[in-house]
Amino acid sequence: VCAGMRCFALVLKVVLSLLGSEMTVAQLSCPEVCSCAAGVVDCSKRGLTTASLPSSFPSHTTELHLNDNHLTALPNGLLDSLPALRLAALHGNPWSCDCGILYLRGWLLKQRNNTSIRNVSCSSPAHLRGRLLTYLSEQELLDSCRYWLCNLALASQISLFIFITVQVLLLASVILFLRRFELLTREARRTAAESFTAEDEYAMLKDRSL
Repeated sequence: VCAGMRCFALVLKVVLSLLGSEMTVAQLSCPEVCSCAAGVVDCSKRGLTTASLPSSFPSHTTELHLNDNHLTALPNGLLDSLPALRLAALHGNPWSCDCGILYLRGWLLKQRNNTSIRNVSCSSPAHLRGRLLTYLSEQELLDSCRYWLCNLALASQISLFIFITVQVLLLASVILFLRRFELLTREARRTAAESFTAEDEYAMLKDRSL
């Protein structure tokens, strides 16, 4: 039986070694949606979107094929953990050239492979469609974000106006209904009062005749 401190240290060492082995396996494992062989990770033509893109790739990856998917941007830091990466095939994706693609632009500008740079062009917004990402200035991308925010603000204002208009119409309908109900109530009361008066007069005439 080991002493308390020595036993605790031994257990801690075993846990850390297990965690380290799990991290190593995760770094070496190939994403389920991709195929891997000799450092080449092929995730092309898988219908991947930015949301469904694997969060990591094997650290020894030398070639990464993400072409012909539905990617609009890459998550920040996705390619930074691949020190051996020499080629990234990124063509055939509908890249959205706004502030969300600043990471990819910065990564491409650091690369010496002109093929990767030439094959990344914008699909949206409309005024940047067809332009190469690396030839865009950071200010142009930020301006695209402002346009998007302006459109979002305009859409929000229109939605708010429609909502207020509908509320006003509903309130007006309720007011009209209440007024109509009040008029009908008064008319019913008046009719009932007149009916009671006629009955009283008839009763008085009947008593006099007797």
